Amino acid sequence: MSVIITGITGFLGSKLAQTLIEQGTEVYGLVRHVSRSELRSLEPILEKIHLVEGDLGEYHSVRSAIASVAPEAVLHLGALTPVRHSFEDPFPYAKINYEGTMNVAHAVLEASPRTRIIAASTAEVYGWQPRVPTREDARMNPSSPYAVSKAAADTYLQMAVKVYGLKATVLRCNNTYGRIGESGFLVEYVVSSMIANRTVYIGAPDHIRDYMIVDDHVDAYLRALRSGEATGEVFNVSPGNPVSNIDMAKKVAELVSFKGRIAAGSYPPGYPARPSQWDTDYIVLDSQKIRAKLGWKPSVTLDEGLRRIVDMWKTH
Repeated sequence: MSVIITGITGFLGSKLAQTLIEQGTEVYGLVRHVSRSELRSLEPILEKIHLVEGDLGEYHSVRSAIASVAPEAVLHLGALTPVRHSFEDPFPYAKINYEGTMNVAHAVLEASPRTRIIAASTAEVYGWQPRVPTREDARMNPSSPYAVSKAAADTYLQMAVKVYGLKATVLRCNNTYGRIGESGFLVEYVVSSMIANRTVYIGAPDHIRDYMIVDDHVDAYLRALRSGEATGEVFNVSPGNPVSNIDMAKKVAELVSFKGRIAAGSYPPGYPARPSQWDTDYIVLDSQKIRAKLGWKPSVTLDEGLRRIVDMWKTH
């Protein structure tokens, strides 16, 4: 099998590429012109993958890249993801996340119509919902410019499946953890700060989220990639372990014997603002569909996953 991954230099993209290489898949990565230092996440497998230059925001660039490879599948992970920055500057999110997805879809339809697309959406597209696990048939109600751009892309792919016959699968995944050396995400921020005995700021202590270890995120993509039943479907991917931000931080504190200060209700100095009165306080997904259709299920509990990431950061 040959696949091309957009967003291959990102956290999930690089992990997915490494797993596919280990399984004998021919892996291509769509990248803009980058320096060697920007490919650090791919260093262990850089000699085993093929990099193809292309810009998600430019249709003919994407079309040329896909036509040159004619892959069996496109794993479309490339996106702008920092939610908070999208409030101040929403326009790049529309171009990369929405238009970029349109570019991938039509490049496949025109240059390689047999190619399947497995596309990354996000739990954020649901936005404000009742405080029960959200199913795939819930109305999307995005609460940030980032989430709007992803909801538009998600909707476009579903339309293209029906109207153009696009072979696409959409995965709506919740928060993923497992990064090493990158502390810009909540779990990693809490773990790295507590290990360093720094004050930990939990800006929205009562907000409830699901947290999924990266191995399970990768497994969902592999199952969707290898199952004919996934084509044309939308799947939530979530381990079903909802926890408040403050309780997650307390779990980490216990694991590292943290005795420092947890500043509940405060954000770190200089943290980008988010209109708090419109923030979503509960994002939990119902993942029964992917469990039933593709046999996916979480491999570890939240407690075990946090223990693993703490051990990894201590070693790092």
